[in-house]
Amino acid sequence: MAIGDLAAFILDCDDPGALARFYAPITGWEIVYEDDDWAHLLAPSGPTIAFQRVPDFSPPVWPGSEHPQQAHLDFEVDDIAAAAAQIEALGIARHPVQPGNSFVVFTDPAGHPFCLVERNSYRGGPPTA
Repeated sequence: MAIGDLAAFILDCDDPGALARFYAPITGWEIVYEDDDWAHLLAPSGPTIAFQRVPDFSPPVWPGSEHPQQAHLDFEVDDIAAAAAQIEALGIARHPVQPGNSFVVFTDPAGHPFCLVERNSYRGGPPTA
């Protein structure tokens, strides 16, 4: 039996509202709270995403270890090419490093990498390179 249920994944950043507005159209979720230090989306079920302001935030640099990514989000999609086109239509460019064939890497405005992965990628091991 689980001790608890995962409620949210929180990303550090310098502008919580901007990241909430960035991820809302990707997820289709509503921004339900936003102030200068915190914002979060409402997922229809399961864990949601929240964003918290961190003083002197240093964006991650991926790949690299000086300012490592520490965490990233994967979004399962039915058609990677079609979903990537939708992301790019929002004005978001692919990351210059694309280490695999079964996922596409982008970065959010705070520098966090996020990926589009094939649906059911996590039924076994991690998405493959």
